[in-house]
Amino acid sequence: MRLRGRDPRAAPSSSAGVGDARRQAPPGRNPFVHELRLGALQKAQVAVLTLTLFPVRLLVALLMMLLAWPLALVSSLGPAGQEPEQPPALWRRVVDVLLKAIMRTMWFAGGFHHVAVKGRRALPTEAAILALAPHSSYFDAIPVTMTMSSVVMKAESRDIPIWGTLIKYIRPVFVSRADQDSRRKTVEEIRRRAQSGGKWPQIMIFPEGTCTNRTCLITFKPGAFIPGVPVQPVVLRYPNKLDTITWTWRGPGALKILWLTLCQFHNQVEIEFLPVYTPSEEEKKNPALYARNVRRMMAEALGISVTDYTFEDCQLALAEGQLRLPADTCLLEFARLLRGLGLKPEKLEQDLDRHAESARMKQGRRVTLPEFAAQLGVPESESLEDLFSLFDEGGGGEVDLREYVVALSVVCRPARTLDTIQLAFKMYGSQDGSVDEHALSSILKTALGVAELTVTDLFRAIDQEQKGRIAFADFESFAEANPNFAEEYLYPEQTHLRSCARTPPAPTPNGFCADFSPENSAVGTEPVHKKLD
Repeated sequence: MRLRGRDPRAAPSSSAGVGDARRQAPPGRNPFVHELRLGALQKAQVAVLTLTLFPVRLLVALLMMLLAWPLALVSSLGPAGQEPEQPPALWRRVVDVLLKAIMRTMWFAGGFHHVAVKGRRALPTEAAILALAPHSSYFDAIPVTMTMSSVVMKAESRDIPIWGTLIKYIRPVFVSRADQDSRRKTVEEIRRRAQSGGKWPQIMIFPEGTCTNRTCLITFKPGAFIPGVPVQPVVLRYPNKLDTITWTWRGPGALKILWLTLCQFHNQVEIEFLPVYTPSEEEKKNPALYARNVRRMMAEALGISVTDYTFEDCQLALAEGQLRLPADTCLLEFARLLRGLGLKPEKLEQDLDRHAESARMKQGRRVTLPEFAAQLGVPESESLEDLFSLFDEGGGGEVDLREYVVALSVVCRPARTLDTIQLAFKMYGSQDGSVDEHALSSILKTALGVAELTVTDLFRAIDQEQKGRIAFADFESFAEANPNFAEEYLYPEQTHLRSCARTPPAPTPNGFCADFSPENSAVGTEPVHKKLD
């Protein structure tokens, strides 16, 4: 049995309006992965510029930050929550101009010689909040330094030498992890500033809450939309031939991104201010609806799709287990569909043993959609059909419940690989608990969320006595002796991956903003509605 893509009926094109489709298509690529490959000529260029241009650019950037530090320090003295004077004093306006010039010089030294700006930035009285997407890199700080808008930052940021002083100058809204009531206070502070009639600087917020590779827009956190005030969507593009900008959770690290970017002769960035979005009465009452409609507007401007993947999916994709999930694993889609049904993995983990026992008792007997719904304790719906179809190989209307349990185990406890394999052996094993090569293939294909997988070499390596069957104890001993067995026996050469998405990947033209959304926000669990006038 293998996981397969969603039915084409459920995958509208990225340009479809909200009235044309009930839900969005998943992206063609994992949005949390960035693969950067340099050709021979590009490697030679980096090698030469590392010894010549890179140190000069880095030195100039550091000097600009040191030059800006005393100006920011003097200007940020005084009570943190004090309302800015209106109009600003002459000396503060001069400092503001100087800091913008210094920051622009810093970016220029880094290769951002020209920042293309499209559209008109709204006045603070028109839109107190600027929603930026896609969020893909710490270079997304460019529009912040150009506008000197406030941002929402982790409270720990203020203690970073030099950088913390520069941050305090723009009057950020700090979120404290130590204060359990901090998120509510943050929303109240944003609402207070937004309703001040333009006395406070605009607040720039990255509603995705994490970095992606810009192939799609993931679920927007509702925090920026809870105040119910007009927002101005701002889209970012980096149309460079070699993408050294993107900083995702799996890919080049922060220092490597900085090094490679400073070794490019020229780096392009485009900032487009879209028309101000004024929420309807329904959107004011429903921040999740407000967030989805703004996201749709921004996705249409970017020409990319939207997806209901979230930061939690990022954590799943990057879990440190012995079976590292491939970039195009179908398990991200599986986790998304679970959320769409209102099934929380943390609660489902409590039911794993019950589901596993039911699957074991069926001994491979396939179940229909009504039986599947009864097992999960949810009513039949189109969302359940989408989940069911992931395991329905030939579209015959029947699935193997054991595959669902294996996938669920990975989603609930992604870093506990051996626990998932042990559970699978109990379901697939014969009376003595052993499995053959075919059963091992089914287990590992589902655990990795791939369509095809060759396990012959792995099975033979474990089955030293050539009995044709292996027990979990054999697998466990082999895994302990060979902790990197997956890299050696399963991928990358032997794994033929297929994305869950049937749509082609969107072209590529990757946190800066802290998440302050309430914990119980239900973003992504409701269908998108048309904007109400």
